[in-house]
Amino acid sequence: MNRTWAGKRVASQQRYYEIILMLLLPLAGGSALAQMTMPISAQGQRVPHTSIHPKASGGVTQVHPEDKPGVVRTYYIAADEVDWDYTPRGRNLAGLPHVESAEDEAPGAGSHRIYHKAIYREYTNGTFKTLKIRPQQWEHLGILGPLIRAEVGDIIRVVFRNNTHLTVTMHPHGLSYKKDAEGALYNDGTAGTVKADDKVKPGDTYTYLWTAPESSGPAAMDGSSVLWMYHSHFVESTDINTGLIGPIIVTARGMARPDGSPKDVDREFIIDFAIFDETDSWFFERNVGKQAKTFHSKALDPALREANALYTINGYIEANLPLLTMRKGEHVRWYLLSNTNEDDIHMAHWHGNTVVWNRMRMDSIFLGPMAMATADMIPENEGTWLLHCHVSDHFKNGMVGLYQVLP
Repeated sequence: MNRTWAGKRVASQQRYYEIILMLLLPLAGGSALAQMTMPISAQGQRVPHTSIHPKASGGVTQVHPEDKPGVVRTYYIAADEVDWDYTPRGRNLAGLPHVESAEDEAPGAGSHRIYHKAIYREYTNGTFKTLKIRPQQWEHLGILGPLIRAEVGDIIRVVFRNNTHLTVTMHPHGLSYKKDAEGALYNDGTAGTVKADDKVKPGDTYTYLWTAPESSGPAAMDGSSVLWMYHSHFVESTDINTGLIGPIIVTARGMARPDGSPKDVDREFIIDFAIFDETDSWFFERNVGKQAKTFHSKALDPALREANALYTINGYIEANLPLLTMRKGEHVRWYLLSNTNEDDIHMAHWHGNTVVWNRMRMDSIFLGPMAMATADMIPENEGTWLLHCHVSDHFKNGMVGLYQVLP
């Protein structure tokens, strides 16, 4: 009897505290009950989260920023075949002096550099009939796939359609995923439907689910957001050289605007110092023709490879990158990445202004292959300035852009 009575008393007390908690939660700006019952099937809907903490004084319950419920962010992304122009506005737009060579006199030396490629593009919905218009502030992404954003605690749902005639995938860096959303084919002990993400065939659609836990977000020496990337990982280097690569940004919990961008940053730029080796593209023979068959039938021809290596920033050479514009005194965040080739070793350099990287003042940042880095700038020096790779061959071959600081 005593045990029964004691058990009822504990249950009664527990129910009492639950009722008090439900009455006080609205005063703290949130409802645990509402958070627990939200579905997670569409863009921007809440992910259930029930953690609550008592206030240090007064006994009033607070919902802390670290307990802010995440959302499901849905993206419709396809791999599409396109003819990509590395020089859409012309040649040597930065007006850099250079030593004249026989190449300058060769026929077509000033012509466009156009190659058939496969790239990631975003669509408005799962019918994949209408391309989503890229906002003006992200036009500089160029060949890169659509920006995928998340705040720590979010789920990312990517509905992926393969519109190419290749077998391709989407593999994320930095995010958390199960084996059926890794997007990389190798002997990992899985089989059947768990392998479907590893080889999306032409015309097929696959939905990837990734999450952004604390381990995907900024650490102690990061700012309020960090850069990751995604790319095809069927035959990795060939897929990336074909053009299948894109950015991911994860913002710290409680530091994101509704669109996922960091609240404490005025302007963001994503810069891929990328060598595209067209001799390692799936479309090499289509792009180069008869030379490609000779290239594959004997020892690799260094001259042919060099002639078809494009030293780009976001898929543009010779300052064809859209002008990156900011204002004096703004908090500008630069997200830097690089591609997969053995000579994708870069030294990103800004003329005219400095950045802070890893709590150090810099004007140049080293990037190895498949590197990702984040740097902050508060521009003080007005004008139009060079942004380029300081590796001499890369600079000479067009890995150059321009940025502008307005009053």
